[in-house]
Amino acid sequence: MKIIELGHVIAGPLSAALLSDFGADVIKIEAPNRTDMMRELGPKADDGTGVWWKTLGRNKKTLSLNWKSGKGRDILRKLVEGADLLVENFRPGVLERAGVGPDALHEWNPDLIILRVSGYGQDGPMRDVPAFGRAAEAMSGLAHLTGYPDGPPMHPGFPAADSTTGLMGALGIMIAVFAREKGIARGQVVDLAVFETLLRLMEYPVPALTGANLSPQRNGLRQPMDFAPGGMFRTADGVWLTVSAGGAETAQRLLRAVGGDALADDPRFATLAEMSQHMTVVFDAMNDFVAQRTLAEVEAEFARHDAVASRVLSVEEIATNEQIRHRGDIVSVEGEQTQVIGPVPHLSVTPGAFRWLGRPPGADSRSILRDLGYDDDRITALCEAGFVGLDGSEAN
Repeated sequence: MKIIELGHVIAGPLSAALLSDFGADVIKIEAPNRTDMMRELGPKADDGTGVWWKTLGRNKKTLSLNWKSGKGRDILRKLVEGADLLVENFRPGVLERAGVGPDALHEWNPDLIILRVSGYGQDGPMRDVPAFGRAAEAMSGLAHLTGYPDGPPMHPGFPAADSTTGLMGALGIMIAVFAREKGIARGQVVDLAVFETLLRLMEYPVPALTGANLSPQRNGLRQPMDFAPGGMFRTADGVWLTVSAGGAETAQRLLRAVGGDALADDPRFATLAEMSQHMTVVFDAMNDFVAQRTLAEVEAEFARHDAVASRVLSVEEIATNEQIRHRGDIVSVEGEQTQVIGPVPHLSVTPGAFRWLGRPPGADSRSILRDLGYDDDRITALCEAGFVGLDGSEAN
């Protein structure tokens, strides 16, 4: 599967990166004098390259190309004619103004699937409003439900909206591929608004409001609507744990672990519905239990009752965690200090493969153009005319 990536930053490029883990041939296109900002954003590795780019650019070939006019547009057409997918996440209208909107792209290749990522979608009253991931987190309700009741709304500690959009984009692509292979549709457009991807996962507040007249509110270390026991607690030796129960049976085991038979058999907690009316009592009992014991003591007691308490891992602990290492979820490339998260999910017959970290700009320009039938003289002429960049590609 060949993917042409015109995307930048996180949302669109992550969709292509996820598919590249499982063998997709991704060609990332950047303008000769304007590369993806992820190359520079955030901390740098020992070679001066942004570590975020190293993982978002993983497994991708890089082509430095001015695709908006002239001979650069001709090269884009040749690429599209042989591609399965095109990914873009510009503001709505950018492709159309450059003369390469969906109508033109489908004229070049009727089977092309186009993933279009934008802040608020390709239509509607907010179509042209600029947006970043945090705006989407606000619009989806995520920020409103995160934090303490008497404090401000909060964003999570990672780009939740952009990352979720990357996942949803890959899902949308594969649904469209399935429809194409079944003869249901040829090339189609996947119109993905960043706020919608979190809204879909944050959906329970809507039926809670419309169906049960309940309005979830942020609740600090507890869930916005604690329908089952749970929360975040700190042990006597300073370790944070998250405690949770998923149903009536697991809730009873949790209560027995923290309060013995007296708490578990209390008639106020006979069902989850009744328990939800007294969740402050349950939370306080769990907090008292955890706060008065060390991590080892809490884990031992919870294990004895088959209840769930999970340690909150720091990044350093993630990097050395035995289960994560056993699963092969942190991978490296020979000669690179930077490690990244490996392919997920784990497939039994066609597992993903990690091949290389993000390449320099234009690292594959020459080889890609040769594959399109351009000889070295024409490539040099294109470079001199400003349509193509060859930086980093001479080794090819």
